[in-house]
Amino acid sequence: MSVLRALLFTAALAATVGASSPATKAAELLVGNKSADTVWRLSLRDGRRIGEFRTGEAPHEIAVAPDGRSAVVTNYGEAKTGSTLSVLDLVGGTPTRSIDLGQHGAPHGLRFLPDGRRVLVTTEASASVLIVDVGTGEIEREIEVGAGTGHMIAVSPDGQVAYLTKIQAGTVSRIDLQTGTKTIERPAGKGAEGVAVRPDGAEVWVTNREDGTLTVHDPRTLAVKRRMSSKGFPIRVVFSADGTLAFVTNARAATLAVFNARTKVPVATVSLSRDDMTYQPTMLGNAALPIGVVAAADRPRAYVAISGGDRIAVIDTQRWQVIDYWVTGREPDALGIVAE
Repeated sequence: MSVLRALLFTAALAATVGASSPATKAAELLVGNKSADTVWRLSLRDGRRIGEFRTGEAPHEIAVAPDGRSAVVTNYGEAKTGSTLSVLDLVGGTPTRSIDLGQHGAPHGLRFLPDGRRVLVTTEASASVLIVDVGTGEIEREIEVGAGTGHMIAVSPDGQVAYLTKIQAGTVSRIDLQTGTKTIERPAGKGAEGVAVRPDGAEVWVTNREDGTLTVHDPRTLAVKRRMSSKGFPIRVVFSADGTLAFVTNARAATLAVFNARTKVPVATVSLSRDDMTYQPTMLGNAALPIGVVAAADRPRAYVAISGGDRIAVIDTQRWQVIDYWVTGREPDALGIVAE
């Protein structure tokens, strides 16, 4: 090989490697498009689409691995009940790998355990919570949780306990992950759906969509410590990384409600609907319908999926204003942040 050809070959190889190298990758937002069966990768710098993964039908939730190298998606299904997980390679960008859950249909709620190797998955069709090894695709444990539509799930900081909401039952359950048993189930409110554990592990918050309320529970007994109003179909709740703020999406009111997580006092209500935007039908109706929400740990921003508008609302968390809308695929819902 001539010197010139060798140099050209080396340069081309370096360019190819650099294109997929994690060292050159900027922070990004993962967006699950429920009606397009895709996950988009958006740059957190400007909302530009930098990649796309195909998933199974109707991806509903996304969990990003602690090391940021992969993500897992629940394929809930629509006309036909789904029964798979999609595993996304965020470093190499290789084709999506699928995990078959067999008889466990309608997977929805999803969280990585602290070990970064396994995920917890709720499966509505089998009324179960599964512990799945992402690398091998093996279901390590099946935990029966009973009727009532177990939907969303959260995990304690130490990974020892999970908390499950049931929409039809209006309850929250405590699951001991060491023994694989549901130990407590207590009332939360009608349509209990969103659930999050405060980062210090001291409280469990639940959104009760039919009641228009938030309930704050003791993590050991699940007793209700506080009940707050959040009108307009509260559907998701997440905390800021430092645990000082709680963000709640009110789907039918098209607002983001923000609470002081210590005092429980409302901090802000951000309107997410626009008169000049056309909203398309979704699984919950024909309106803006914000659902998924994530808060950045390294910048004053929160991001909300506007399911009916095929947009992400970008919110300045210092001024509490929407500062941009980023284009997505059809019916965005689940969100995940991949740090630099």
